[in-house]
Amino acid sequence: QVQLVESGGGLVQPGGSLSLSCAASGFFFSVYNMRWYRQAPGKERELVAGISGGGTSNYADFVKGRFTISRDNRKNMVYLQMNSLKPEDTAVYYCYVHRSGDNWGTGTLVTVSS
Repeated sequence: QVQLVESGGGLVQPGGSLSLSCAASGFFFSVYNMRWYRQAPGKERELVAGISGGGTSNYADFVKGRFTISRDNRKNMVYLQMNSLKPEDTAVYYCYVHRSGDNWGTGTLVTVSS
């Protein structure tokens, strides 16, 4: 069974930084694209960033230059480094992989507020 477990969320001030982690198991991690999504209250879930098995990354326009996705295939981990955080970044952040359908973590809450 695919399992994705996010961690690292919390409260951070505007302009601050936070690093999220996703521990993956139950599949051949190194060959799969991994993604981070987020969902703010009352809004649609949106794609934040993706990374290929080989480390090629893609970002939504609203996080380019601020967020960095990375992975460690030896540890089955994917990360999201978030810098210059804004209040509008407040959301539950989810780890995702498409393997025989959609697979989601349970999410970690990021709150950006002074």
